Amino acid sequence: MAISELSRAAAAALLGCAAAACSVWVETPGDAPATSEDSDGEAPGPLDLAAYDLVDLSHTFSDETVYWPTDTAGFSLEELAFGETEGGYFYSAYSLATAEHGGTHIDAPIHFLEGGPDVASIPLRRLVGPAVVIDITAQAAETADYRLTVADVEAHEAKHGPIETGSLVLLRTGWSARWPDALSYLGDDTPGDASQLHFPSYGEAAARLLVEERGAAALGADVASIDYGASTDFIVHRIVAAANAPGLENLTNLDLLPARGATVIALPMKISGGSGGPLRAIALVPPSN
Repeated sequence: MAISELSRAAAAALLGCAAAACSVWVETPGDAPATSEDSDGEAPGPLDLAAYDLVDLSHTFSDETVYWPTDTAGFSLEELAFGETEGGYFYSAYSLATAEHGGTHIDAPIHFLEGGPDVASIPLRRLVGPAVVIDITAQAAETADYRLTVADVEAHEAKHGPIETGSLVLLRTGWSARWPDALSYLGDDTPGDASQLHFPSYGEAAARLLVEERGAAALGADVASIDYGASTDFIVHRIVAAANAPGLENLTNLDLLPARGATVIALPMKISGGSGGPLRAIALVPPSN
Protein backbone atom coordinates (compact mmCIF):
# COMPACT_ATOMS: atom_id res chain seq x y z
CA MET A 1 0.00 0.00 0.00
CA ALA A 2 1.34 3.47 -0.84
CA ILE A 3 2.23 5.67 2.10
CA SER A 4 0.12 8.83 2.33
CA GLU A 5 1.78 12.21 2.16
CA LEU A 6 0.89 12.76 5.80
CA SER A 7 2.51 9.46 6.72
CA ARG A 8 5.58 10.39 4.68
CA ALA A 9 5.89 13.68 6.56
CA ALA A 10 5.52 11.92 9.89
CA ALA A 11 8.13 9.33 8.93
CA ALA A 12 10.53 12.05 7.83
CA ALA A 13 10.06 13.87 11.13
CA LEU A 14 10.73 10.70 13.09
CA LEU A 15 13.85 9.96 11.07
CA GLY A 16 15.06 13.50 11.66
CA CYS A 17 14.56 13.15 15.40
CA ALA A 18 16.36 9.82 15.41
CA ALA A 19 19.29 11.26 13.51
CA ALA A 20 19.56 14.14 15.97
CA ALA A 21 19.39 11.78 18.93
CA CYS A 22 22.06 9.53 17.46
CA SER A 23 24.49 12.28 16.46
CA VAL A 24 28.07 11.46 17.35
CA TRP A 25 29.52 13.25 20.35
CA VAL A 26 32.49 12.99 22.65
CA GLU A 27 32.11 13.64 26.36
CA THR A 28 34.99 15.44 28.04
CA PRO A 29 35.17 15.36 31.85
CA GLY A 30 33.91 18.63 33.28
CA ASP A 31 32.57 19.88 29.94
CA ALA A 32 29.15 19.69 28.35
CA PRO A 33 28.83 17.07 25.59
CA ALA A 34 30.06 18.35 22.23
CA THR A 35 27.67 17.58 19.39
CA SER A 36 28.73 16.50 15.93
CA GLU A 37 28.95 20.18 14.97
CA ASP A 38 31.18 22.81 16.52
CA SER A 39 30.08 26.26 17.68
CA ASP A 40 30.27 27.57 14.11
CA GLY A 41 27.91 24.88 12.85
CA GLU A 42 30.66 22.93 11.11
CA ALA A 43 31.49 19.28 11.68
CA PRO A 44 34.72 18.83 13.68
CA GLY A 45 37.77 17.38 12.01
CA PRO A 46 39.38 14.05 12.91
CA LEU A 47 41.18 13.59 16.22
CA ASP A 48 44.70 14.98 15.94
CA LEU A 49 46.79 12.21 17.49
CA ALA A 50 49.91 14.34 17.07
CA ALA A 51 48.59 16.39 19.98
CA TYR A 52 48.88 13.43 22.36
CA ASP A 53 51.49 11.08 23.73
CA LEU A 54 50.39 7.49 23.10
CA VAL A 55 51.16 5.11 25.96
CA ASP A 56 50.91 1.33 25.60
CA LEU A 57 49.34 -0.15 28.73
CA SER A 58 49.69 -3.80 27.65
CA HIS A 59 52.41 -6.37 28.16
CA THR A 60 53.52 -8.35 25.12
CA PHE A 61 52.21 -11.91 24.80
CA SER A 62 55.06 -14.42 24.54
CA ASP A 63 56.45 -17.52 26.21
CA GLU A 64 57.32 -15.23 29.16
CA THR A 65 53.72 -14.10 29.74
CA VAL A 66 52.57 -14.48 33.35
CA TYR A 67 49.36 -16.49 33.82
CA TRP A 68 47.23 -17.26 36.84
CA PRO A 69 48.91 -20.29 38.43
CA THR A 70 46.03 -22.63 37.61
CA ASP A 71 46.38 -21.82 33.88
CA THR A 72 49.40 -24.01 33.32
CA ALA A 73 49.33 -24.23 29.50
CA GLY A 74 50.68 -20.70 29.04
CA PHE A 75 50.93 -19.02 25.66
CA SER A 76 51.58 -20.89 22.42
CA LEU A 77 52.35 -19.54 18.96
CA GLU A 78 52.62 -22.37 16.42
CA GLU A 79 54.05 -21.73 12.99
CA LEU A 80 51.75 -22.78 10.15
CA ALA A 81 53.69 -21.22 7.29
CA PHE A 82 56.82 -19.15 6.95
CA GLY A 83 58.85 -18.41 3.85
CA GLU A 84 58.67 -17.95 0.13
CA THR A 85 55.69 -19.47 -1.65
CA GLU A 86 55.52 -21.16 -5.00
CA GLY A 87 54.22 -17.86 -6.33
CA GLY A 88 57.48 -16.16 -5.42
CA TYR A 89 56.22 -14.01 -2.53
CA PHE A 90 56.78 -14.23 1.23
CA TYR A 91 53.98 -15.51 3.46
CA SER A 92 53.70 -16.31 7.18
CA ALA A 93 50.83 -17.52 9.38
CA TYR A 94 50.54 -18.86 12.92
CA SER A 95 48.09 -20.53 15.26
CA LEU A 96 47.90 -19.11 18.76
CA ALA A 97 46.54 -20.53 21.98
CA THR A 98 46.03 -18.77 25.31
CA ALA A 99 43.85 -18.94 28.38
CA GLU A 100 41.45 -16.01 28.74
CA HIS A 101 42.92 -14.75 32.00
CA GLY A 102 46.64 -14.37 31.37
CA GLY A 103 48.85 -11.50 30.35
CA THR A 104 47.17 -8.11 29.95
CA HIS A 105 43.53 -9.10 29.71
CA ILE A 106 39.94 -8.16 30.47
CA ASP A 107 37.47 -9.77 32.86
CA ALA A 108 33.92 -9.64 31.55
CA PRO A 109 31.10 -9.49 34.13
CA ILE A 110 30.16 -13.09 33.34
CA HIS A 111 33.50 -14.11 34.87
CA PHE A 112 31.89 -13.70 38.32
CA LEU A 113 28.22 -12.98 37.53
CA GLU A 114 25.92 -15.69 36.25
CA GLY A 115 24.08 -14.32 33.23
CA GLY A 116 26.32 -11.25 33.08
CA PRO A 117 27.63 -9.77 29.82
CA ASP A 118 30.31 -11.73 28.01
CA VAL A 119 33.35 -10.09 26.42
CA ALA A 120 31.55 -9.47 23.14
CA SER A 121 28.69 -7.71 24.96
CA ILE A 122 30.66 -5.17 27.00
CA PRO A 123 29.49 -1.69 25.93
CA LEU A 124 32.19 0.43 24.30
CA ARG A 125 31.39 3.20 26.79
CA ARG A 126 32.96 0.97 29.46
CA LEU A 127 36.12 0.48 27.39
CA VAL A 128 36.85 4.04 26.30
CA GLY A 129 36.88 7.01 28.63
CA PRO A 130 38.73 9.34 30.99
CA ALA A 131 41.40 7.70 33.10
CA VAL A 132 41.78 8.16 36.84
CA VAL A 133 45.09 6.79 38.13
CA ILE A 134 45.26 6.16 41.87
CA ASP A 135 48.82 5.69 43.10
CA ILE A 136 49.44 3.33 46.04
CA THR A 137 53.06 2.50 45.25
CA ALA A 138 54.24 3.74 48.65
CA GLN A 139 51.70 1.66 50.56
CA ALA A 140 52.37 -1.43 48.42
CA ALA A 141 56.10 -1.10 49.02
CA GLU A 142 55.38 -1.47 52.74
CA THR A 143 53.14 -4.53 52.43
CA ALA A 144 52.54 -6.79 49.44
CA ASP A 145 49.00 -7.50 50.65
CA TYR A 146 47.94 -3.84 50.69
CA ARG A 147 44.37 -3.11 49.59
CA LEU A 148 43.11 0.26 48.37
CA THR A 149 40.98 1.94 51.05
CA VAL A 150 38.16 4.47 51.00
CA ALA A 151 40.57 6.91 52.65
CA ASP A 152 42.99 6.43 49.74
CA VAL A 153 40.23 7.25 47.25
CA GLU A 154 39.11 10.29 49.23
CA ALA A 155 42.71 11.53 49.51
CA HIS A 156 43.07 11.18 45.73
CA GLU A 157 39.88 13.17 45.17
CA ALA A 158 40.93 15.86 47.63
CA LYS A 159 44.09 16.39 45.60
CA HIS A 160 42.88 15.81 42.04
CA GLY A 161 39.13 16.42 42.09
CA PRO A 162 36.07 14.13 42.24
CA ILE A 163 35.98 10.97 40.17
CA GLU A 164 33.37 11.43 37.45
CA THR A 165 30.86 8.83 36.36
CA GLY A 166 32.20 6.86 33.41
CA SER A 167 35.84 7.08 34.45
CA LEU A 168 38.15 4.10 34.01
CA VAL A 169 39.89 3.85 37.37
CA LEU A 170 43.40 2.41 37.19
CA LEU A 171 45.31 1.34 40.29
CA ARG A 172 49.06 1.91 40.17
CA THR A 173 50.95 -0.34 42.58
CA GLY A 174 54.36 -0.41 40.87
CA TRP A 175 54.08 -4.19 40.49
CA SER A 176 54.42 -4.12 36.68
CA ALA A 177 58.16 -3.46 37.16
CA ARG A 178 58.38 -7.07 38.41
CA TRP A 179 57.03 -8.51 35.14
CA PRO A 180 57.72 -11.21 33.86
CA ASP A 181 59.27 -12.72 37.01
CA ALA A 182 56.28 -14.78 38.17
CA LEU A 183 57.69 -15.40 41.64
CA SER A 184 58.22 -11.69 42.31
CA TYR A 185 55.06 -10.60 40.49
CA LEU A 186 52.64 -13.12 42.02
CA GLY A 187 54.41 -13.84 45.29
CA ASP A 188 54.56 -17.55 44.44
CA ASP A 189 55.24 -19.45 41.23
CA THR A 190 54.08 -22.95 42.15
CA PRO A 191 52.32 -24.38 39.04
CA GLY A 192 48.66 -25.16 39.64
CA ASP A 193 48.58 -23.58 43.12
CA ALA A 194 47.01 -20.14 43.68
CA SER A 195 46.81 -20.39 47.47
CA GLN A 196 50.06 -18.58 48.32
CA LEU A 197 49.86 -15.42 46.20
CA HIS A 198 50.79 -12.01 47.54
CA PHE A 199 50.30 -8.74 45.67
CA PRO A 200 48.32 -5.54 46.31
CA SER A 201 45.04 -4.47 44.72
CA TYR A 202 41.60 -3.03 45.53
CA GLY A 203 39.86 -3.38 48.88
CA GLU A 204 36.17 -4.24 49.17
CA ALA A 205 34.93 -0.89 50.51
CA ALA A 206 36.96 1.11 47.99
CA ALA A 207 35.65 -1.02 45.12
CA ARG A 208 32.06 -0.46 46.26
CA LEU A 209 32.68 3.28 46.48
CA LEU A 210 34.16 3.42 42.99
CA VAL A 211 31.62 1.37 41.04
CA GLU A 212 28.45 1.81 43.10
CA GLU A 213 28.75 5.46 44.18
CA ARG A 214 31.21 7.07 41.76
CA GLY A 215 29.94 5.10 38.77
CA ALA A 216 33.32 3.99 37.46
CA ALA A 217 33.01 2.34 34.05
CA ALA A 218 35.80 -0.15 34.80
CA LEU A 219 38.48 -0.94 37.35
CA GLY A 220 42.01 -1.79 36.24
CA ALA A 221 45.34 -2.49 37.91
CA ASP A 222 48.99 -3.23 37.17
CA VAL A 223 48.75 -6.55 39.04
CA ALA A 224 47.34 -9.98 38.21
CA SER A 225 43.90 -9.38 39.72
CA ILE A 226 41.56 -6.64 40.87
CA ASP A 227 41.44 -8.65 44.13
CA TYR A 228 44.60 -8.76 46.19
CA GLY A 229 46.71 -11.91 45.87
CA ALA A 230 45.69 -13.59 49.12
CA SER A 231 41.96 -13.22 48.43
CA THR A 232 39.86 -16.36 48.70
CA ASP A 233 36.40 -14.87 48.15
CA PHE A 234 37.22 -12.58 45.18
CA ILE A 235 34.81 -10.02 46.57
CA VAL A 236 36.08 -7.18 44.36
CA HIS A 237 35.48 -9.25 41.23
CA ARG A 238 31.95 -9.94 42.45
CA ILE A 239 31.23 -6.28 43.24
CA VAL A 240 32.54 -5.10 39.88
CA ALA A 241 30.72 -7.83 37.96
CA ALA A 242 27.44 -7.02 39.74
CA ALA A 243 27.80 -3.46 38.42
CA ASN A 244 28.23 -4.88 34.88
CA ALA A 245 31.71 -3.36 34.81
CA PRO A 246 34.81 -5.06 33.39
CA GLY A 247 38.15 -5.53 35.13
CA LEU A 248 41.44 -4.74 33.39
CA GLU A 249 44.34 -6.80 34.76
CA ASN A 250 48.11 -6.97 34.28
CA LEU A 251 48.33 -3.42 32.95
CA THR A 252 51.68 -1.67 32.64
CA ASN A 253 53.20 1.80 32.21
CA LEU A 254 50.73 3.43 34.58
CA ASP A 255 53.66 5.53 35.81
CA LEU A 256 53.54 7.33 32.45
CA LEU A 257 49.98 8.53 33.01
CA PRO A 258 48.89 11.59 35.00
CA ALA A 259 46.45 11.19 37.87
CA ARG A 260 43.83 12.84 35.67
CA GLY A 261 43.65 14.00 32.05
CA ALA A 262 44.46 10.89 30.01
CA THR A 263 41.96 8.96 27.90
CA VAL A 264 42.04 5.17 27.94
CA ILE A 265 41.07 2.91 25.05
CA ALA A 266 40.91 -0.71 26.26
CA LEU A 267 39.78 -3.04 23.48
CA PRO A 268 39.78 -6.82 24.01
CA MET A 269 39.29 -9.61 21.52
CA LYS A 270 35.53 -9.72 20.82
CA ILE A 271 34.89 -13.28 21.98
CA SER A 272 31.29 -14.49 21.97
CA GLY A 273 30.60 -16.22 25.26
CA GLY A 274 34.04 -15.38 26.63
CA SER A 275 34.57 -14.60 30.31
CA GLY A 276 37.75 -12.72 29.44
CA GLY A 277 40.35 -12.28 26.76
CA PRO A 278 43.61 -10.67 25.67
CA LEU A 279 43.53 -6.89 25.88
CA ARG A 280 45.37 -4.16 23.98
CA ALA A 281 44.97 -1.05 26.10
CA ILE A 282 46.44 2.36 25.32
CA ALA A 283 46.21 5.84 26.77
CA LEU A 284 46.12 9.21 25.02
CA VAL A 285 47.96 11.70 27.20
CA PRO A 286 47.98 15.43 26.46
CA PRO A 287 51.64 16.60 26.50
CA SER A 288 50.79 19.27 29.07
CA ASN A 289 50.17 16.48 31.55
